[in-house]
Order: sequence, then C-alpha cells, then structure tokens
Amino acid sequence: MRYCKRCVYPENHPLGITFDKYGVCSGCRVHEEKDWLDWHERREKLRSILNQYKAHNRTVHDCIIPVSGARDSYFIVHVVKNIFGMKPLLVNYNIHYNTPMGIRNLAYLRSLFGCDIIFQTVSPQKVKRITRETIRLRGSIYWHCLAGQTVFPVQVAVKFKIPLIIWGAHQGVDQVGMFSHLDEVEMTRKYRKEHDLMGLEAEDLSEQSKLTLEELEPYIYPHDKEIESVGVRGIYLNNYIRWDSKAQHEQMIKEYGYEGTRLQRTFDTYNHVDCFHYAGLHDYIKFLKWGYGKVSDHVSREIRLKRLTREEGIELVKHYQNVIPKDTRLFLEWIGMDEGEFWSHIDRFRDPSIWERSERGWVLKDSVINHIDDPGVDDVRLEKVETMKFYTHYRVKEPGEEEKYILFGRGWVER
Repeated sequence: MRYCKRCVYPENHPLGITFDKYGVCSGCRVHEEKDWLDWHERREKLRSILNQYKAHNRTVHDCIIPVSGARDSYFIVHVVKNIFGMKPLLVNYNIHYNTPMGIRNLAYLRSLFGCDIIFQTVSPQKVKRITRETIRLRGSIYWHCLAGQTVFPVQVAVKFKIPLIIWGAHQGVDQVGMFSHLDEVEMTRKYRKEHDLMGLEAEDLSEQSKLTLEELEPYIYPHDKEIESVGVRGIYLNNYIRWDSKAQHEQMIKEYGYEGTRLQRTFDTYNHVDCFHYAGLHDYIKFLKWGYGKVSDHVSREIRLKRLTREEGIELVKHYQNVIPKDTRLFLEWIGMDEGEFWSHIDRFRDPSIWERSERGWVLKDSVINHIDDPGVDDVRLEKVETMKFYTHYRVKEPGEEEKYILFGRGWVER
C-alpha cells in the first residue's frame, strides 16, 4: 500500500486520493492553499453571498444551519449569526446514539445563541430496522445518521422556502483534495449519494431490502423540481474561512463553554463527543474496512497544520488504530443482533487490497507504521511550528452517564 510521504493517508482512502511525483497526496497539496489564499478577500466574498439572502423586509430566517451537540456546530452558528448578522434556523437530525455530553452541548447551543430550532426524531423501531439492513448491505451502523443529517436540512429548506443552507467543512476539500477551495464546491445530491451514503440512496435501500419507501420517507431527498423552485443551495464555510477545527473548538470552549472529552480511538477531544459510537465502534468498522481509522484523519490534519511531525503522528496511529471499542455491546443490545452475525457482515466489506484472511484470521497487509522511513519523506516535510495540546471542559458529569443512549434530554438551560 502506498502512503503519503507528508501525512499518513493511504491510497485506498474511500473518498479518493492521488499522489504527485514527490509522493505527496492531493489532500496535502490542496491544504497548502490555506497558507497563500487571501482569506480576507474570501471572507468578503462570503459576506457578499450572505447579503444576497438576508430577509431585509421581514422577520424571517435568512438561512438554515444543520447542528448537533458536537463537531463544528457552535463555530458555524457563531460565525453566521454573531459575525455576519444572519438570522439562521437551526435543524437537528437525532442520531439516537446520543451521549449526555452531546445533549448538554446542544441544549447550551440553543440557549446561548437564541436561535429557532427544528428537530427530527425518527422512531427507534424504524431506525433499528433500517440499520439492520445497512449493516447487511454496506457494513454500516451510521448510514441513517449520515442520510438524516444530509437530507433533513434540505427537506426543511424546501418546506419553508429558505434557499440557503450553510455547512462547515467539505471533506472532499479538507481531507483528500478532491476539490480546490477556489472551486467553491457546494453540497450536491450526487456527492451525498456516492460518498456520504456509500452509493445507497433511500430508494436503493428500499429496492434491495424489505423496507418500504414509506418507512424511508425521512431519508428521501426532495425532487429536483422542488429544489429548483426554491433555489436551494448549500455552501461550505471552509471555502471562505481558513479552516482549523482544533483552534475553532478552543475558541468555542472559551466563549461558550463547549464540552469536550477523551475519545476511545483518537487523541482529538473535540469532535464527535455527542455520539457513543463515532470514535468507537463506527470508527473500528472503518478500520476493519480500510485499514485506517479516525486517528489517521486527525493526525493528517495536525501534520498539515504544522502541529505534529509525521513521526509523532505515526506513533499516535500506532497507539490508537488497534484499540478495541468498549461500546460494541451497547450497540448490539440496542439493535438486538448477535455478535457473531454482526462481525460476519462487517468482514464482507474488508478491502482486499489491505486485508487478507489466513489460518490465524484476518491480517492487515500493511500500515503507515511500516512507512515511517520511506525515501523522500524529508524532502516534503513540513516544519512543526506549534506544540499540539488538546483540552477538555466539562459542565457536569452524571454518575453512570456513559451506560446508555439518551434519545431526548433537557431542551433548554438558563444562561
């Protein structure tokens, strides 16, 4: 397997990645744009776009922002509402795998920013049926989360005729360099299906299972004519603001008390703290499919932002990539599936370019750990300019809070 000589990404990255003649991946090359783009100019371009959508004559919503109890939600709302003066409508798809911390973060987000918000919670019985099928068809426990989070905002935009949806970072830009920042790529149904949903739209899921379109209605993308009639578009802030997830989260901790915590399979303490499984079982499945996990995403980001050397990053990969998640039993009890059946489904989706089966079981053919001294690494190395430190901040921690999902929680908190 070929690995980038600057970061730690492998050539089998499911979003697609290319290497130049120096062995540097397309993600690293596009990331270099962050150091030479005129971000003041790009911010003013964002201002111009947002001004086109401001509802000057009515007290209505100017845009839609998808939010959760983690990731970049605080930062997006802060930028859009407090810096650019927009009136956003927040929308939240309930992922069901909620942690108490995620519930608290979302409650404070609602309280501190004073925005209207719409929630969607699909019945647990329906979500379980869907997830059983996506495990069988794609080896995914997270399909419903990705499908819901990427379609509910669009459904709301069509229903309430609010054309602008504002997202955070586009993975195809920030991770693998599928696009340049200058392309100003926007959210599309095609990208959603091919990458977020692993090629499986709700209609496809219905055709390949016993699920009906009625059951899958919450995940069905609006018709093109509906999109066109409202003029719905989804823009990504990382095309107009220099994206640095770590720095942004630390700003949100300082200003709003955003909570972070230690995660099972990565060193990052800020992203995905709202979900029991994202940095646990879901990430372990990613590792079993592709031979790398979320820690490689975070290491690559920190190398590119010059807070880690490649050697330090590889040590972190070595530490985290084989960690067995502690949340598997929680998920299996929730969905009602036998562990042997579950892992047999997952094994069918292992990438044969990185995994092989032997008498001893599955064997990882290669890892970036074996490529620490590849020729040419020093020629493309980035100089480390900052020491990487992550922080955690807790408002409150209840006894036993990590033992079960919370479907609903307190919806409002006093300032």
